[in-house]
Amino acid sequence: MLSRHPSRRLLGLLGLVVAGIAFALHWRRNPSPCPYSQRRWIDLPRPVITRSRVRDLLGPRPGERVLEVGPGTGYYTLPVARSLEPDGTLHAADVQPAMVEHLQTRLQEANRRNVEPVGGDAQALPYADDSFEAAYLVLVLGEIPDQERALAELRRVLKPGGRLVVGELLPDPHFVRAGQLRRRAERQGFRFEERDGTPIGYVARLSVPA
Repeated sequence: MLSRHPSRRLLGLLGLVVAGIAFALHWRRNPSPCPYSQRRWIDLPRPVITRSRVRDLLGPRPGERVLEVGPGTGYYTLPVARSLEPDGTLHAADVQPAMVEHLQTRLQEANRRNVEPVGGDAQALPYADDSFEAAYLVLVLGEIPDQERALAELRRVLKPGGRLVVGELLPDPHFVRAGQLRRRAERQGFRFEERDGTPIGYVARLSVPA
């Protein structure tokens, strides 16, 4: 039977939409990582910022030491780690202990030994200067309260000539536009090299001048 009060249903739906918009605006103004309880969403397929596109633009090579910031449950971790074999290492730093534990379990199940998950804040990375040949973060930069500080930290831990790949995709409320990324990264000493994507998302590569 059809509802005798369609206006109430409409108002209810409108209320949900308004609440959703309000939540998105609040989340954008108060950046924070995706909660572990919502991890199922970060394992969904990602158009534009695919695993292959990220890996190809990053160009990981056997024997390199690479950093992933904000790996979450490891959506990009395993493909990149395989490209570093036989003697390269992928360090995966996440600010959420639950994500680090989840990733450790996933790596054990996959018998993947060249990944080192660690707890770490992108605004104060637990690594020495010039530690890595490359680094990447996907759907992460906008979640960091001080993006320029995080970019400065990435600049610090990358070797001269090192590569940085950043991926962003709408409708992420923390979406960082390519122009914003370029301006902020260049202020921290990066050189903008390439952008691959569409109007709704992109993967960009930057580098540290040699």
